Amino acid sequence: MSAPASTPEPGAARPLTLAVVSAGMSDASSTSLLADRLAEATREALGPVPVRIERVDLRPLAHAIADHLLTGFPGPELRTALDAVTGADALIAATPTFKASYSGLFKSFVDLLDEGVLEDLPVLVAATGGTARHSLMLDSAMRPLFAHLKALVLPVGVYAATEDWAGDTLERRIRRAGAQLARAIAPGAEPAGAAPAGPRRPEHRDGFEQVPDFADLLARAGR
Repeated sequence: MSAPASTPEPGAARPLTLAVVSAGMSDASSTSLLADRLAEATREALGPVPVRIERVDLRPLAHAIADHLLTGFPGPELRTALDAVTGADALIAATPTFKASYSGLFKSFVDLLDEGVLEDLPVLVAATGGTARHSLMLDSAMRPLFAHLKALVLPVGVYAATEDWAGDTLERRIRRAGAQLARAIAPGAEPAGAAPAGPRRPEHRDGFEQVPDFADLLARAGR
């Protein structure tokens, strides 16, 4: 479930813990792949900061989740998964898109979290789907869910449609999101070998630098 961090030296700060919840519905799902790549991008962005990744795959826990919903008691594996999320310094939450929203398995797991345990926790939301038409589910479903739980949802989320895996745009979005999550949990962290950060500049001009005066346009139209 977890990927151990490098052993810290005596007296060093404890490793950060990053929980990665994936609701992929198959053993090698695109949702799990996206979650893993986001976790690795975050690890790289943290540079020398030690981090322990706790991976929580919901598919093997489906029966235990249903039993807990009915009985109110989690089995040992489910208890470990819940503890991994509630004890983390940050969370990556990834789900497939079902009916323009998160999957029922994903929501059922979130329903088992105690009230207030995600308060102020940095959360990076991610989702996969067959078409880019459902990409707004990050804003219409995922963000409201974690905002209700009082988590600190990152402005950047990652939605990966089927066609996104063929190009390099998805990888750039993954790295950007990982860097933002790293800054949220370890401000000032720089990847190993990274160049010193300089002033931010726009990557391109949007073509709207000189917007005409609307009153002037109306005046001309009336001539």
